[in-house]
Amino acid sequence: MTTPSPLSVAIVGCGIIGVNHAQAIARVEGLRVTALVDDVPAMATALADQIAAESGQRPAEYARIEDMPADVDLVAICTPSGTHVDLAERALARGTHVVLEKPLDVSMERGLRLARAAEAAAERGLVVSVISQHRFDPGAVVVAEAAHSGRFGRVTSAVASVPWWRSQEYYDSGAWRGTWALDGGGAVMNQGVHTVDLLVWFLGRPVEIFAQTGLLAHERIEIEDVATATLRFESGALAVFHATTAAFPHAPVRVAVYGSAGSGTVEDDQLGAFYVDGDERERSADVVPEGERVGDDKGPASFAEAHARQYRDVLAAIREERAPRVGVPEALLSLAVVRAMYVSATSGEPVRIDAILSGELSDAGVRTGGVIA
Repeated sequence: MTTPSPLSVAIVGCGIIGVNHAQAIARVEGLRVTALVDDVPAMATALADQIAAESGQRPAEYARIEDMPADVDLVAICTPSGTHVDLAERALARGTHVVLEKPLDVSMERGLRLARAAEAAAERGLVVSVISQHRFDPGAVVVAEAAHSGRFGRVTSAVASVPWWRSQEYYDSGAWRGTWALDGGGAVMNQGVHTVDLLVWFLGRPVEIFAQTGLLAHERIEIEDVATATLRFESGALAVFHATTAAFPHAPVRVAVYGSAGSGTVEDDQLGAFYVDGDERERSADVVPEGERVGDDKGPASFAEAHARQYRDVLAAIREERAPRVGVPEALLSLAVVRAMYVSATSGEPVRIDAILSGELSDAGVRTGGVIA
């Protein structure tokens, strides 16, 4: 049987996230970075130097997507959040598959526009996937399967917390950081969006959200550094969500799902306590291999491997001509939850998710202790 030729990948945006994607792609047999796109030439050159040193093959450098060669198969978009949809549309217009770093975008209007474009692209055989790498973590997969199969009994509630720290220097390091226009929000949109995504995956479709936000530990930014929210789901389950970049020095991200016959926790991407089928015996050692449970050393390559798992699914989706496990619809729902939190925090009222997804409140003005954006 002939081994298929590797797919050619272009990374658009060569900053920290672009470097991380390059490292993930290098771990996937069947993908090869052949092009780098950045309007700051020095950024592309630095990443090209790194890839050449590690692989012996130097990708070409370009200033725009339109300058890339026609034989690029897949474009990975790793630019500031508010530019994602525009770049994805330009890549799709060239007939390439697309991977977008989270979030889908900062605008629901643009997100809905991309959903339509992705649906049309699928009819042409193009795959569009949005990075939600934690859906591929072994511990998260175990909790999701237990929640969906009934092994937790009736899922009743969940508690999720993202207690991180970001220094003032972090926000001062780029003019786009801490802005509504390009960052799209703070602790929820940037640090907490993956945890929002896990909540939605574990518990299903949210119905109503009530949130509060604050800017308490940083200066010269527009967005929140702390947020709390309650969510009610179609199943009747309730969840509490907390995200902050003002929790010095840093604490583990934790999601706990509770049901009438079991419960499961994921802490810093690994499985914690796990109970199923009404059995009081703790079962994490039975369902996740050593190295993927809380307390195991994740190692420095864990971030790249988490992304690589999703890239392997994208590669399989392209070759098998199927939808990826995480496409635009899944990412759009998570974005809608984030936007609902911001709209609720601004209005002081609960917000129904349908009002966001329908476009009725999708881009309502939002604020965090300041002027409406």
